[in-house]
Amino acid sequence: MNFSEVFKLSSLLCKFSPDGKYLASCVQYRLVVRDVNTLQVLQLYTCLDQIQHAEWSADSRFILCAMYKRGLVQVWSLEQPEWHCRIDEGSAGLVASCWSPDGRHILNTTEFHLRITVWSLCTKSVSYIKYPKACQQGISFTRDGRYLALAERRDCKDHVSIFVCSDWQLLRHFDTETQDLAGIEWAPNGCVLAVWDTCLEYKVLLYSLDGRLLSAYCAYEWSLGVKSVAWSPSSQFLAVGSYDGKVRILNHVTWKMITEFGHPATVTNPKIVVYKEAEKNPRLALGRLAFPPPRAAAGAASSTESKYEIASVPVSLQTLKPVADRANPKVGIGALAFSPDNYFLATRNDSVPNAVWIWDIQKLKLFVVLEQLSPVRSFQWDPQQPRLAICTGGNKVYLWSPAGCVSVQVPGEGDFQVLSLCWHFSGDSLALLSKDHFCLCFLETEERVGTAFGRPGDHT
Repeated sequence: MNFSEVFKLSSLLCKFSPDGKYLASCVQYRLVVRDVNTLQVLQLYTCLDQIQHAEWSADSRFILCAMYKRGLVQVWSLEQPEWHCRIDEGSAGLVASCWSPDGRHILNTTEFHLRITVWSLCTKSVSYIKYPKACQQGISFTRDGRYLALAERRDCKDHVSIFVCSDWQLLRHFDTETQDLAGIEWAPNGCVLAVWDTCLEYKVLLYSLDGRLLSAYCAYEWSLGVKSVAWSPSSQFLAVGSYDGKVRILNHVTWKMITEFGHPATVTNPKIVVYKEAEKNPRLALGRLAFPPPRAAAGAASSTESKYEIASVPVSLQTLKPVADRANPKVGIGALAFSPDNYFLATRNDSVPNAVWIWDIQKLKLFVVLEQLSPVRSFQWDPQQPRLAICTGGNKVYLWSPAGCVSVQVPGEGDFQVLSLCWHFSGDSLALLSKDHFCLCFLETEERVGTAFGRPGDHT
């Protein structure tokens, strides 16, 4: 495992291009595009203000930079550096900007969600979509890029409109049986749209492409409801994370619940492997490091290395008592994600903030629990294989695979605090993002993965 040098970064804006050839990063008002293999700067673009959002087009030929404070979007071309495009929303303002799947249209959401403006880079035409709803996840494109589902609010009722992305014509429009719609998401196969209600009302609705209600699911009443939702890559399962600390799995045939996963504070099943992160003396382990130790330590936390130990059950996990009189209580399933091969589901219960739970989807049971020394900030699956990367805001990155797990310290001067991470689509590298810097972590090639993780009994 090797690390690149550290580069400057602002606002955690660092993204691989969809084709995997480029890496874009933002430093204040500058956009830097590098070659993924050499990390040499290919293009340097200067925007009119500090960049608050950056996004690649699906074909990796363009990149947009949104400056919400100024109501501006600037678009840059990699093939023609002298070409540029500027979109000014003027007095309407700007709160969100994204590409359409064809990479030739940009959807801008104005302030107060008055409308969505669709700008064409090819014809310079402009289309308007009224009544977009201000919610957690109100826009969803099908994976094949043919359709757009948009959550709307008109006359104090929730609606969903489905548009054909080729000409932005309305295909279907229907109202939803929700009190206050919170989000929508297409299944990966594009056949079913999941719609979920506000956390005050437990309701998950499944609609077909023509607007028919296929099923409605409610697990309980009179308590906080849905907190997170994720489709499996095969579209066979819908995982619903709830405020009661459980994940419910719905099947694609009847849309009924086939099982629920609880997240108790104590793991008692002796068949469950619980990995606990533990500090270790760095001087005893220098010979086993795959990279040089940090040349300068910013503090005691920087120089402290860690390893995973297998805990003997029963294991009591660290729990957090939620503050009852504040908004957004730290309870419920705040994050969940399926592995790309559909074999595993990773979850985080916000009231057990240091733990990541990994479930076996084929057997529908708990497989592994990883307990970190610090609260888990983010985790993400390798796009090519069942390998999970985790960060906790410290100077380490953690990797789990069915063969075992490893804690790796990010080398370099100072204390590099990993706040977020993102995978290259090949799974060969990983971008680690801190508040002001980023670096790349290059992983072993596939034939050496077993060596990198060690044998199942060798957990370091």
